[in-house]
Amino acid sequence: MNQLAKIDIRHSTCPHDCPSACALDIEVIDNSTIGRVRGSKKQTYTAGVVCAKVARYAERIHHPDRLTFPQFRVGPKGSGKFARISWDDAFDEIASRFNQAEREFGAESVWPYYYAGTMGLVMRDGINRLAHVKKYSRFYSTICSTIARVGYAAGTGRVAGVDPREMGVSDLIVIWGTNPVNTQVNVMTHAMRARKERGAKIAAVDIYNNDTMKQADIKILLRPGTDGAFACGVMHVLFREGFADRAYLEKYTDCPDELEAHLATRTPEWASSICGVPVAEIEAFARAVGQTPRTFFRLGYGFTRSRNGAAQMHAALCIPTVTGAWQHEGGGAFFNNFAIWKFDESIIEGHDAVDPTVRQLDQSKIGRILTGDPAALKNGPPVKAMLIQNTNPMTVAPEQALVRQGFARTDLFTVVHEQFMTETAQMADLVLPATMFMEHNDLYYGGGHQHISVGAKLIEPPGECRSNHEVLRGISRRVGAVHPGFEMSPRELIDATLKKSGHGGIEALEEDIWRDIQPDFRTSHYLDGFAHADRKFHFKADWARVPLGNAGMMGAWEQLPSLPDHWASIEEADEAHPFRLATSPSRSFLNTSFNETPSSQAREGVASVMIHPDDAAPFDIADGDAVTLGNMRGETTLIAKLFDGVRRGVLVAESVHPNKAHIGGRGINMLTGAEAVAPFGGAAFHDNKVWVKKASAEIPTP
Repeated sequence: MNQLAKIDIRHSTCPHDCPSACALDIEVIDNSTIGRVRGSKKQTYTAGVVCAKVARYAERIHHPDRLTFPQFRVGPKGSGKFARISWDDAFDEIASRFNQAEREFGAESVWPYYYAGTMGLVMRDGINRLAHVKKYSRFYSTICSTIARVGYAAGTGRVAGVDPREMGVSDLIVIWGTNPVNTQVNVMTHAMRARKERGAKIAAVDIYNNDTMKQADIKILLRPGTDGAFACGVMHVLFREGFADRAYLEKYTDCPDELEAHLATRTPEWASSICGVPVAEIEAFARAVGQTPRTFFRLGYGFTRSRNGAAQMHAALCIPTVTGAWQHEGGGAFFNNFAIWKFDESIIEGHDAVDPTVRQLDQSKIGRILTGDPAALKNGPPVKAMLIQNTNPMTVAPEQALVRQGFARTDLFTVVHEQFMTETAQMADLVLPATMFMEHNDLYYGGGHQHISVGAKLIEPPGECRSNHEVLRGISRRVGAVHPGFEMSPRELIDATLKKSGHGGIEALEEDIWRDIQPDFRTSHYLDGFAHADRKFHFKADWARVPLGNAGMMGAWEQLPSLPDHWASIEEADEAHPFRLATSPSRSFLNTSFNETPSSQAREGVASVMIHPDDAAPFDIADGDAVTLGNMRGETTLIAKLFDGVRRGVLVAESVHPNKAHIGGRGINMLTGAEAVAPFGGAAFHDNKVWVKKASAEIPTP
């Protein structure tokens, strides 16, 4: 009789660009095959729950379209015509072209480019070691969290907060600027626990009636980019009606009297005229917060998608400080635990080889950089060669018209190390097959919680796939990049990094599986003072001196309001562009990850945009019609979904569908800008003015 295969349950951590960094129990069937993936109950934040797309990870790791051998281009750029090549020949070609660019234009003409396709430290950040040793152009990461981080740190002095598991013992959870049903499922795990066990209320503050807001008890529907006005209206009520904890304010904050005087004119009526929330709803929200000591503010990444996002994050963060919610278990605020990891990545990144005079190029401005914009190039040489890992800029980067133009250059040599033939890989000269996280060793942390872990190699990769570390070693040996990090294995790099960071060695962390490093209660709640030098929470933000590493002041940072306020720096609608567009995250795609899996494609369907029925009517737009959105940057055509869960004049397009999934092949980021956002840079993906017109086109098949 046939015997059933023995399934081994192994542990790992989800590596994708998500704050949950879920703890996983994985069915390992044999040396090359996995089965079901589940959230582990052994880790207290994941608590046995994982998103549907990761639960179906076997669909992705065993996908028939995975890249499994190196390929070189044999047709015009973008034609998709490639032929097989050996790894040795691929490495030789890379070295030849990188060295040629260096001889002719200087080392800065080579730009290693990456992002968060994996959040593992070894595989994500090792590319910086190559850049630093060779003096290639350095990489400034701006596409995700820069804006929100600085807004949070402006208040507390560091990016860390209350243990997010305390949502489970809160009486009111305010979920603001994030849609965790789509993006951070574990937030809902702990919020729902509080509702079930304590009768807690859930409040959602967002720009559309998304899947999180549909589950909320209190629903606050804002116009995009107006969170600061709403926050000020709320705080006006808190002071006016006696909900401000004056003893707490006197002990823990910098200028409570000045804040109260400033807010005197920021009435609910003033706020309502800007944010669109009725006065009665502003007042009711303020009273709910003021009457509930255990109010937990879970602040999200939506703040980091707007030109005024830093000021908005700071304003929202001020609310639990006015009420003194930080004093209570289940009270206070959390955004990200960036400050608690304290990983010393000096070996992984080659910090000993950093030359600060080498230019640092902004990832969000890749379109401008590749099309020769002198300011974006820091008045240096053109970029002539690139190594791209863990990202898909041909779809996700702003100013797609420029990005397309740049990648089409015949004098640009591009190497893409990828898992699938993405739209960026299709523009490459060389495409190299990459491993997935179960096929290599790496070190992980959870931005949305407090655990660190080793993700062990569980199965062998298919075909000739190689890890990022292996590729970097192969290139380094041929371009003369010498550093101890290139001679170490991933496990050795993990071990050395943990020891340099004071976390012990790799074996001890593997024994723990997931190690909880949440600071103690008093530290997490700032009960011994906040992290600024004066130990105060700063209502008055000193934007030029926020204690957060940055590449210099950017944007109109001098105009940032010091006290919480509405900062009208957003891309306001005008006569030519009467709508505001936000490109919010979907449930089944993660940026452009998972958009290759059939189950995710089936759930998301065609690329679409939500439009209020009253906004659609004057244009004779019906549900399911093709519509074109446009602005000064470009146009895209998608399918209209009539939806009354937005304020009038607001459009929402969920997810980043492939360009080819849009009618006409132009994706949603044709409309997004790459202007540096104050004060430290960033990309304002949800902050776009657009026009709308009915289009005549067939609906594409997803």
